[in-house]
Amino acid sequence: MSNFSNMNIDSWLLEALQKQHIANPTEIQESTIPLILENRDVIAQAPTGTGKTLAYLLSTLGKIDKNTHKVQMLILSPTRELAIQIADEVNKLINKTDLVMLPIYGGVDTHNQIKKIEKGVHIIVATPGRLIDLMKQSIIKLDMLRIMIIDEADQMLLLGFKNEVEFILNATKERKQTLCFSATLDRNVKKLAYKHLNEPVEVMASGEAIVLDNIEQQLIVTTDRWKTEALSDALTHTNPYLGVIFCRTIRRVDKLEMELAQRSFDCEKLHGDLSQNVRQRIMKAFKEGKFQYLITTDLASRGLDISGVSHIYNYDVPETAETYIHRIGRTGRMGAKGVAITIISPKDEILIAEIEKRLGAKITRKTFERPEGFIDRTHHKSE
Repeated sequence: MSNFSNMNIDSWLLEALQKQHIANPTEIQESTIPLILENRDVIAQAPTGTGKTLAYLLSTLGKIDKNTHKVQMLILSPTRELAIQIADEVNKLINKTDLVMLPIYGGVDTHNQIKKIEKGVHIIVATPGRLIDLMKQSIIKLDMLRIMIIDEADQMLLLGFKNEVEFILNATKERKQTLCFSATLDRNVKKLAYKHLNEPVEVMASGEAIVLDNIEQQLIVTTDRWKTEALSDALTHTNPYLGVIFCRTIRRVDKLEMELAQRSFDCEKLHGDLSQNVRQRIMKAFKEGKFQYLITTDLASRGLDISGVSHIYNYDVPETAETYIHRIGRTGRMGAKGVAITIISPKDEILIAEIEKRLGAKITRKTFERPEGFIDRTHHKSE
């Protein structure tokens, strides 16, 4: 097995890796780092949990001129949560250097962001909307940009950011290195990439199967009426250090958080109707283990990388196999073991069949039996 020390990565980056006890590259890192160091444009398919963020950071941060106080590197993210996660990874690596990184996303005070930009920033991690606002005001200029990274490019297109991404790309100089990392490389992602990249090299990691092999998957079969009781039973029996519970809608998150709190489970909710400050506070508290269960929408299915998350619970079955993979990929990361439990009712069988087809395997099932003498405390119908 190769290690980072023989990959021509700058020594200060190797020291930062050693402090994080990271020694050996993953498949996507081993495949892309040499190409990026050679200044090639790259389109990389990188399944969740395979270390793609480090792949592009380790191969690009060393190229930044710390004496030029202009934006030289831009990382685009489809969500605030992922932008925050990427920014955290950047900070871990540049902590002992003179490089300056600034996260740019909505929901926070623009005035403070502007003050930092005026002092000089080398690296920006941004969501498209807030970045374009500041570009149109001529507060952010990308005329000195050397490296542009589009993270989760498939999600960018799904969330309707195609026009915004093209606006940003068109505002940069042609002679720059562009990297496109995506969970899936469908026709639309490739079309956008080839339009703006210079003779890109395509890299496809086979790491998804390895990641999923680290996750024990279970289905708990019940009825809509008994879903909350089935979930409560699963939480009681597994009792992880940290667990994430996914619901399909904001309303479902709100209702489930109230029901589980009434049952004395230590939980908090996270969804798009909460302010950015509240969302950041909740994420920080969860990372620090201040509560046990995070109940969320698919807002957290990308960008959540917390080492203590050993269990994922799907209270609602996701509508696509890709979303299922992204959800359960919040555990079993970087070689760790994880458990994914999905609560299903008969109407979910079609979606489960699609997921099993995508996985190429059947998921273990068990039936939830209502305990004798159990009193129904919810009396709620399926929404």
